[in-house]
Amino acid sequence: MIAFGTYDAARHPRIAVLVAGLRAHGVKVTELNRPLGLSTAERVRMLQQPWRLPVLAARLLRCWAGLVGDAARQRRAEGRPGAVLVGYLGHFDVLLARLLYPRSVVVLDHLVFAGDTATDRGAAGLRVRLLTGLDRLAVSCADLVVTDTEEHRQMLPHPGKGVVVLVGAPDAWRAVGSRSAAEVDAGGLSVVFFGLYTPLQGAPVIAEAVRDAVAAGAPLRVTMVGSGQELPRARDILARTPGVTWHDWVEPAELPALVAGHQVCLGIFSDTPKGVRVVPNKVYQGLAAGCVVITSDTPPQRRAVGQNVELVPAADPGALADRLAELCDPAVLAAARIRAAHGRDRIRPRVVTEPLVTELRRRNAL
Repeated sequence: MIAFGTYDAARHPRIAVLVAGLRAHGVKVTELNRPLGLSTAERVRMLQQPWRLPVLAARLLRCWAGLVGDAARQRRAEGRPGAVLVGYLGHFDVLLARLLYPRSVVVLDHLVFAGDTATDRGAAGLRVRLLTGLDRLAVSCADLVVTDTEEHRQMLPHPGKGVVVLVGAPDAWRAVGSRSAAEVDAGGLSVVFFGLYTPLQGAPVIAEAVRDAVAAGAPLRVTMVGSGQELPRARDILARTPGVTWHDWVEPAELPALVAGHQVCLGIFSDTPKGVRVVPNKVYQGLAAGCVVITSDTPPQRRAVGQNVELVPAADPGALADRLAELCDPAVLAAARIRAAHGRDRIRPRVVTEPLVTELRRRNAL
């Protein structure tokens, strides 16, 4: 099997989880990868701002030239692959994969719908229609489409073409372990949030909850990591709240250890249409790192990790503030840690990729 495309596994670990899971099932996976070097936000920005497209096209063509050569060498050495997995953000890469491997089963990891993501970030009109068209074109080029939730699978033009594979977490997150002290220490309950501050994440909800919990006497030490469109609002809400540390950026290799150094990891809390359809990376990664995870009570999150995380109503800062205050009680925190620990094995790469392996074997592609 080939893992193919311009993906960046360091920035977007979804493809790393899929590859690790396939290999854990005994599948030989050869990676043909020429990273494009653009973040999700940068790709979406380029698609929303047409004058930036020449930069995207130039980079893409340069990477594709390398991939064509890689594919030719791979075929001479190993023959035609039974399946080709196009990595996350492969809306364009799947077109090349279809051309290069017309008789292989082309699998598209469609974790992000471009039109849906642009809408969540405030775009409208023609741009959203064009991006939605790109989604449909990409999906049409694949024989099998991997989504992360049933809600996303149902968004496909032909849902029967899809298979749901939970995002899971790379083994690197499990390797960092968790804090040895389960009790709240003298510095208070340590809490971390990391993300792109997009509307689906609900950073203002988090900020209001932290502000109110601290004002009510909860001993919290909060680390906020990342930047994005709702960061200024979150900073404004927390401007007079003590115990909050801000980091605009943490290197991907350093993030697991930083998160594991906290007792609680925060997920997402908005009630936007996209917010109620996803289970974000940070929920799985926080669990893998040994944290107690608090996130919104939505159908996909309840199904995927509901027994192992602390669920609160979406877009409800009061409920989140109350849960943070409750977790300041050592007994409550200890019970939550036990629930979280029981979920760690369920999000390992080998486990989450079982539906994909089953489907590929059914198609005689492995």
